[in-house]
Amino acid sequence: MTKRLLIVEDDPGLQSQMRWCFSTDLEVEVAADRASALASLRRNEPQVVTLDLGLPPDPGGASEGFALLDDILRLSPMVKVIVVTGREDKENAVRAIGMGASDFYQKPLDPDILTFVVNRAFRLAELETENRELASRHNGTNIKGIVAASPQMLSVCRTLEKVAPTDVTTLITGETGTGKELLARALHDLSHRADKSFAAINCAAIPENLLESELFGYEKGAFTGATQSKKGKIESANGGTLFLDEIGDMPMSLQAKLLRFLQERSVDRVGSVKPVAVDVRVVCATHRDVRQLIDSGEFREDLYYRISEITLDVPALRDRQGDPLVIARSLLQNLSRQLDRPNLSFSDDAVRAINSYGWPGNVREMINKVKRATIMAEGKRVTATDLELSDDSEQADNQLNLRQVRETAERNAILQALKTTGFNMAQASRLLGITRPTLYNLTNKYRIDTSAEAAQA
Repeated sequence: MTKRLLIVEDDPGLQSQMRWCFSTDLEVEVAADRASALASLRRNEPQVVTLDLGLPPDPGGASEGFALLDDILRLSPMVKVIVVTGREDKENAVRAIGMGASDFYQKPLDPDILTFVVNRAFRLAELETENRELASRHNGTNIKGIVAASPQMLSVCRTLEKVAPTDVTTLITGETGTGKELLARALHDLSHRADKSFAAINCAAIPENLLESELFGYEKGAFTGATQSKKGKIESANGGTLFLDEIGDMPMSLQAKLLRFLQERSVDRVGSVKPVAVDVRVVCATHRDVRQLIDSGEFREDLYYRISEITLDVPALRDRQGDPLVIARSLLQNLSRQLDRPNLSFSDDAVRAINSYGWPGNVREMINKVKRATIMAEGKRVTATDLELSDDSEQADNQLNLRQVRETAERNAILQALKTTGFNMAQASRLLGITRPTLYNLTNKYRIDTSAEAAQA
């Protein structure tokens, strides 16, 4: 960020001295009166202004300076104004701070002190800008634990915020590590059931012979070892939310019983003949393709329609434009604080590596890598090596090089047209909307084999 300073001072000698203080560090503009100061403010948008209150036509007083201070704060409320006063003029300094000036400086001029005060104002302006940027990133979603800036993920969050106040049964799909349980908890936290229990069970982690009793509970003596009655997860969630994780792995034998519960909203404990009414909101999740499971006979179609009144499809991290770096920075900030390693930041090679890596393990993998890097980093900069990622900057540059992107797309289109037409050059040129000579030139340019052997391959 270019630092721009506006010096408002009507004394030519002081103008020169103050400009000299900052000549190498900042873009400095000087104004001698209210009109020229406002013109410079609009033209250059400085982050910091030093303002001498004694301006013409009232150089011996402060009325024109206070009027200009009011104008500056009204036109550019984020600008940091440092009021310059006389040694004994504390009253006006206090009044200026009360109006919104960020600091004051008392004459006579001391270059070191003035530089310190101005640099402090620039730092304050920089911090406020960073905070606003962070706030704008997180304002996209109010969901606890979800950091998102991509259109893809923000769309999911918007849908979730609409669905949460209702009691519709919701299915959350997405690859492992994309944060499906966080979204399930958000559905609970944003609902009218937030003050009730959230019960979660992983259908893939519990053996089939135990899953039924875990879900539905059992009566005393129902089986060997059942020395007392026990509520299942469904009953434990009464009034709240039941989260069935990895429902795609639920055995077929239990799917019928779960369907009956969803239809009747009552459970039959193992060994009991008396159903128990339950008021619970059901949220399910799976990383598997449920339609494929239905086609292969592993999942009941009628159950699918019951659990998917609303479906939230969580995109993989690699498909969330801009999110990897936003999430990585948020993780680094939180983990560095937890591990007592404050003020860590990513180096340029780390940023390139984060953006170019495919993240097959999604956010869960990123958490592991950033946590390791937070521990292993030397100094204040986390590198690609700390993250155990390669800095494929050349590949990243190629992805941003328009000529390279265009040529790759052109070559792929020509190959596709040739394969579609059986390497018939006349048909391929018509399909591509170009002349045959142009197609021959392009195949030579990209060294595409159009021989009979290539067509048969």
